[in-house]
Amino acid sequence: MNLNKTKLIVPLAGAAALASCAGKTQQETKPLNIVYIMTDDHTRQMMSCYDNRHIETPNLDRIAANGVIFRNAYVANSISAPSRACLLTGKHSHKNGKIDNITSFDGSQQTVQQLLKQAGYQTAIIGKWHLDSEPTNFDYWEILPGQGHYYQPDFITPQGRVNYKGYATDIITDLTLNWLENKRDKEKPFVLFHHHKVAHRNWMADTAHLALYEDKTFELPANFYDNYEGRIAAQQQEMSIASAHDMDIVNDLKMYRPGVKTRLSQQYINGEYARLDSAQKIAWDAHYQPIIDEFYAANLQGKELAEWKYQRYMRDYAKTVKSLDENVGRLLDYLEESGLMENTVIIYTSDQGFYMGEHGWFDKRFMYEESFSTPLVMWLPKQYKKRGEITQLVQNIDFAPTMLEIAGAPIPSDIQGVSLLPLLQNQQSPADWRKSLYYHYYEYPGEHAVKRHYGVRTERYKLIHFYDDIDEWELFDLQTDPMEMNNLYGKSGYEETTNELRAELKRLQEQYDDPIRERFPL
Repeated sequence: MNLNKTKLIVPLAGAAALASCAGKTQQETKPLNIVYIMTDDHTRQMMSCYDNRHIETPNLDRIAANGVIFRNAYVANSISAPSRACLLTGKHSHKNGKIDNITSFDGSQQTVQQLLKQAGYQTAIIGKWHLDSEPTNFDYWEILPGQGHYYQPDFITPQGRVNYKGYATDIITDLTLNWLENKRDKEKPFVLFHHHKVAHRNWMADTAHLALYEDKTFELPANFYDNYEGRIAAQQQEMSIASAHDMDIVNDLKMYRPGVKTRLSQQYINGEYARLDSAQKIAWDAHYQPIIDEFYAANLQGKELAEWKYQRYMRDYAKTVKSLDENVGRLLDYLEESGLMENTVIIYTSDQGFYMGEHGWFDKRFMYEESFSTPLVMWLPKQYKKRGEITQLVQNIDFAPTMLEIAGAPIPSDIQGVSLLPLLQNQQSPADWRKSLYYHYYEYPGEHAVKRHYGVRTERYKLIHFYDDIDEWELFDLQTDPMEMNNLYGKSGYEETTNELRAELKRLQEQYDDPIRERFPL
């Protein structure tokens, strides 16, 4: 296997001739291929076509530049495994059964890869799966177990486990290019799920990128020191950058030295750090040891410590995204140079967004914008005329029906999402497009202590109900309060807006058949 990031380029015979034909070409009439790239915890703030304050992502931006960028893409349940189940089924979590990271996914249920396979597509998934069950209805699969590892990762295959030497992002791309070039049936259309581990905690960079961003000072979010006034659930979370309990100085920020014990220090020492080979460990220690020495000598406290942790977190996260962007570039180059790009739709997204210091946090889970939203860009062949921005409200339950319609396959009536093709084909907004989105998060009690909640988002407002061991409502005007700091629920002057949102929330719960409506009737 090639692990040296060299490009596998073998032009497909006849591609140039097909592309040059006048009128309606063979390339336009044969089924389109679909490449679905999903990352883990990659957020819009760290993708330069959305936000260029922090880093540049030129290859991810290439996708948007050759197609569309969705400005209002969201998820149905902001946590890894449930989000992946929503993708595969086109249904909300209460319908597909994968409500949290603990329950197993029932692979015997209807899925998009099953329907595409029935439509004549070959199906493949390479990389992160994270559904606590074996993949079903894939002609080819090679997946990380659970969260997987950044270094020397194991993979599960139908033949058993295999181990590869190197960095996970490179290896997932190598395996993908190898399948595209050597293992697929080149006479059939394909759908390829190319799933990365990046940028999941604990943000272990490729040793080739360790020196990046060390001289950069990242902008501190305006609400980094949020006091969570009027937001009880936010007060009780455990995902604070400043907290020694929540963001671990050893596991998360790599400040290990003998004798220092933290809540997660053994997870780092015996986990990701132990997986480094001798050359990687030399490079790793050479980079981190001066930072470790300086950190412990400084004995930072209070705000100085919190802001130091934020800078280290941002640098480590950014380095993992650098590897992602480079490897996306490798995949795009291959698709272009092999002649596949003219007949392929590329979808890039993440399983959800992530907090990059907003509200003082890392992680996800809340229905607040940073984690409720997700990046979504598409590279489109010329059949689809739309280019530039799409501002309509879309959700990850829409991905399955979109793929089906791209493939010309029927969309079953029990799929809850809607195809995005009307937005890709029309220069103007479809008049009947949705005006609101539904969200439901379940994993409590659980890691990071984010309460269970459900809610509705419209173009301007958001209404959230936190439940289980609390009963709290939050209302935000996203136009005047985009950072969601001022809870308007119960305040004078917002009665009509609240009633309208409650009615819309009720309508969505009925439409999606969420049984929570029986427990908390509206």
